[in-house]
Formats: sequence, C-alpha cells, structure tokens
Amino acid sequence: MKPAEEVIGAVGLTVMTVRAGDTSVAMGIGDLPIVSQSQLISLMEHAAIISLDEHLEPEETTIPVSFEMITLSPSSIGAELRAVSTCIEVENRELTFECEVYEGERQVAAAMIKRSAVERVSFLARTAAQSLIS
Repeated sequence: MKPAEEVIGAVGLTVMTVRAGDTSVAMGIGDLPIVSQSQLISLMEHAAIISLDEHLEPEETTIPVSFEMITLSPSSIGAELRAVSTCIEVENRELTFECEVYEGERQVAAAMIKRSAVERVSFLARTAAQSLIS
C-alpha cells in the first residue's frame, strides 16, 4: 500500500438505479418498496474499494472490518443513487472511509467504514488453515 499521506483523501464514486429486486420487500427485510439498507451498504462499500484502486499493490486487497450507517431518507424504485467515499484515516493497514449516498441533492444515507489492507494469497492461506482447524 502507498504511504498514508498519499491514500488519505482518496475518493471513490459509484452509482445505481434502484430496481424492484433492490427493495426491502424483495429481500424479505421489510414490507415497503424502498431501497434496502443492504443495497446502500453495498453501494458505499463499492465506492470505498474503488477509491483505493491506484493506492494498493496488485497483490493487495481490502477486507471489511466495521460499518456504521445512518439512513436519512428513503428511496424508491427508479431512484438514481450515487455514493461518494473518501478515505479519512490510515492507521497501520486499517483504512477509515467517510461515505454518503445521495439521490439528486437529497442525502439518503451516511456511513463510516473501516477496511483492512491484506495480501491476497497469505490471507486466503490463513483463512483456509482456520477452516481446517475448526
């Protein structure tokens, strides 16, 4: 991973159009046809990952550590949503992102995301070894 001072401030942007399958009703987690929180989470996580494209080595990736979200306003089928993620802190190999989702000018959600940078092969080897042990 590049030095922290180069990574802090990295921005990622993702967009989506809410479809019927993206709603709480379709996912069985509510009875209103509004975008589900799980879709908002995926949109923001994707923005965070995109922000790191040029800051990680080819053999590196990030894994989720924590996610805190607040939903501010519902969005319905057909809504065009955009998520913006900014890396605001790097401590060791843990990165913190401030994320927001908007429908037009209206803010729909906000989150703080923490992800940890890992080397793919060694991480997968540790994961496989843990699965064998348990």
